[in-house]
Amino acid sequence: MSLKQPLWLRRRFLKIGAFGATSLLFCTGFRRSDQSQSLLTPQQTEGPFFPTQGQKDVDLDLTHIHGHPNKAKGTVIKVSGRVTDQLGQPVALALIDVWQANSYGKYHHELDQRRVKIDENFQGWGTIQTDDDGYYHFLSIKPGPYPADGKWMRPPHVHFKVAKRGYRELTTQMYFSGESLNQKDLLLLELSEQEQKLLIVDFEQDSQKQYLNGRFDIVLSKIGIDTA
Repeated sequence: MSLKQPLWLRRRFLKIGAFGATSLLFCTGFRRSDQSQSLLTPQQTEGPFFPTQGQKDVDLDLTHIHGHPNKAKGTVIKVSGRVTDQLGQPVALALIDVWQANSYGKYHHELDQRRVKIDENFQGWGTIQTDDDGYYHFLSIKPGPYPADGKWMRPPHVHFKVAKRGYRELTTQMYFSGESLNQKDLLLLELSEQEQKLLIVDFEQDSQKQYLNGRFDIVLSKIGIDTA
């Protein structure tokens, strides 16, 4: 801009420049806010073994069925975590269904007709509700692997379905770190490497050596929040 231009014109350009700089700062801040959003937990298939028949015991301890003197066979695990939205806000009173195969790789489900041992002391399915701060936990056993269709083996995994009004329902699966079958699982390989890491959990022995302890945090998509 030439200094020979009228003063009013120079002032106009200065105002426009100041407005543009402010807009740039606003847009940059907005983008940073977007970037600070947590990655959503990846969706995965429900699979054929979602519980369809009611059962008396669906509490958060899958290792024991009320009225049974014995507990389920296998390595006991404790899964804990927190359910939040993409902005990190806790999702209170979310309903979580968890279901899985037993330690032999068998589902207690009418569609699982494989000749694999049924563990009559394993609950197999539980329902949990998050607390006011979004936290949850449950006890189970480490599930065994099983053939998906005779051509490939599914690694140990636990199914999750999470629902709360105002949020998009999530169906996903949690995996165990260190399992060689993870690298060959066709469902897990559908996800990016970053998404896979969100579903694979490290488990460590607890101090009392009663169970393996793992943390699986879940991020739901809250309706009305722009994730673009």
